[in-house]
Amino acid sequence: MKNTERLDLTFLVDNNAGPGCGAEHGLSIIVETDDACILFDSGQSSLFKSNAMSLGIELDRIELAVLSHGHYDHGNGFEYFAGRRLVCHPEIFIRRYREKNGTYIGLSYDRQQAETWFDLQLSARPMKLSDSITFLGQIPRLNDFEAKQTPFYDEAGQPDFVPDDSAIAVETAKGLVVIAGCSHSGICNIVDYACAVTGCNDIAAVIGGFHLKEGSLAIEPTMSYLKSRNIKLLMPCHCVDASVIQLLHAEMPCEPVFSGRRVIFAG
Repeated sequence: MKNTERLDLTFLVDNNAGPGCGAEHGLSIIVETDDACILFDSGQSSLFKSNAMSLGIELDRIELAVLSHGHYDHGNGFEYFAGRRLVCHPEIFIRRYREKNGTYIGLSYDRQQAETWFDLQLSARPMKLSDSITFLGQIPRLNDFEAKQTPFYDEAGQPDFVPDDSAIAVETAKGLVVIAGCSHSGICNIVDYACAVTGCNDIAAVIGGFHLKEGSLAIEPTMSYLKSRNIKLLMPCHCVDASVIQLLHAEMPCEPVFSGRRVIFAG
């Protein structure tokens, strides 16, 4: 096992736009280490490609992609990124809908189509993507305050708790960096599992969508948990309400996220 000396993150898509970049409801991040370069999620359109062009980033060098879960705002952009290896959970292709209005929120393509576009690798178990990067697979949901309710249902009409929700963990010289897509499995559950899988409890950063909405009963226990882990940096974005981001900023070291933002962790 080898810690990367350098982790370079570029946010290609977020709900908020930076200079020269567009925004949409979604998330896409280039994750680059000493030995790998990964596209983590793709947003909901080809915006990640146009933002990369605006930033002078050549996407052809990226051969590996990870999809955190099967929602349109994280995976539909992969229609424009064929020809790569794509790693995700086996249940990523569930047809899923929003409970309040019946809107379809799943992927725009099915498994058969994905298999023609990608070298598709499905895993519910943790998978090493490089010496320093691990795809976490299915996240155990062990605490008593996260992932207890869901606003979604599947094609059978059953509640959809997004079992395919996953994340990646990057072992760096500065500690563990956990990168989540939307944290439907719970950001605290994700951090706990990342530590268990990697054996690293020194957390340098937790980054991505934490799925915390204003008024959620999970906000207070989540904040208490994150503070207890002595995390050096939080970068909440995408599916975290602005009011919750303000609360996190007031209590813990946080930095903003926007399309075009670049963050470097160097040993």
